[in-house]
Amino acid sequence: MSGGGRFLAGAVTVVATLALAAGGGPAATRATPTPAASPAATVSPGGASGDPSRPVPIGGGRRLWLECRGTGSPTVVLVSGTGGAGDEWTHVVDPAAPAAGLEPSAAAVLPTVASFTRVCAYDRPGTTRADGKPTSSTPVSQPTTAQAGVRDLRAVLSAAGEHGPFVLVGASWGAMIAELFARTDFPRVSGLVTVDGASPYLRDTLTPAQWSDWMHKIEAMDRGKGLEVPDYEASVAEIRGAPPMPHPLPAAVLTSDRPWDLAVGNSGSTWPAWLAAQDDLARALHARHITDTDSGHGIAVERPRLVADAVREVVDGARKR
Repeated sequence: MSGGGRFLAGAVTVVATLALAAGGGPAATRATPTPAASPAATVSPGGASGDPSRPVPIGGGRRLWLECRGTGSPTVVLVSGTGGAGDEWTHVVDPAAPAAGLEPSAAAVLPTVASFTRVCAYDRPGTTRADGKPTSSTPVSQPTTAQAGVRDLRAVLSAAGEHGPFVLVGASWGAMIAELFARTDFPRVSGLVTVDGASPYLRDTLTPAQWSDWMHKIEAMDRGKGLEVPDYEASVAEIRGAPPMPHPLPAAVLTSDRPWDLAVGNSGSTWPAWLAAQDDLARALHARHITDTDSGHGIAVERPRLVADAVREVVDGARKR
């Protein structure tokens, strides 16, 4: 587990940080068409009519690929896990045929959320799309941090004319980017959802040996491939050094209930520490903690309706404030 990636047979398959499946993993082995947007959700500000996705220049000669659909406020921003491009939110795993890998679906999180509000997803540098191809977002040097992720997210939303307010939805590593964005740009954030999200609390709930093993495995990655590599040590410090949220936001924390493991050494299962960190995160965010997910780490592709329902609940709460 890297804090995200591609998923198969209800279990997490690492794309980047642990380098177990370079180039997209076994759930992303076949080219698949991008799902068609509904007629009411096909125009993005500044983009071509009929095409909800496009490269967005963010300065410095860089561009990030962005997809936005739907109308309404607040705008939901989907932040994928390590190595996962924005189409992580437009694809699902068929429970009846998990070996088929990720397939586009109108029942996926992004198109479902687009039915009740505006929603955007984007490709971070170094991520891999569901067809196994690298994103066309401009590469950057790795490793990266949550703060770098926040800077890029701010830049692409601003350049695309998406001004908020925002409900941030972060899966795994993406949850750390979402949390830091909320802390440092609080006035523009109206809600937060984490989807089996990584958090600074893992630094406390993992044993010192487990944390050390995890960090060493990340350091041993082949950086020459250009894949996304999160710097967790630096990111934990960034989040803990950021200002606290002035008051609680509508929030939900979704946690996997099918045991999985970071598999980073011989220091015992990391599953109990993951669950403890999820409890800590839910308490810190004053969030509704959804633990009956019938899912492994890839909740967004395994149980997209559950994720979309949690997002709708937070969006409704934001609209009432």
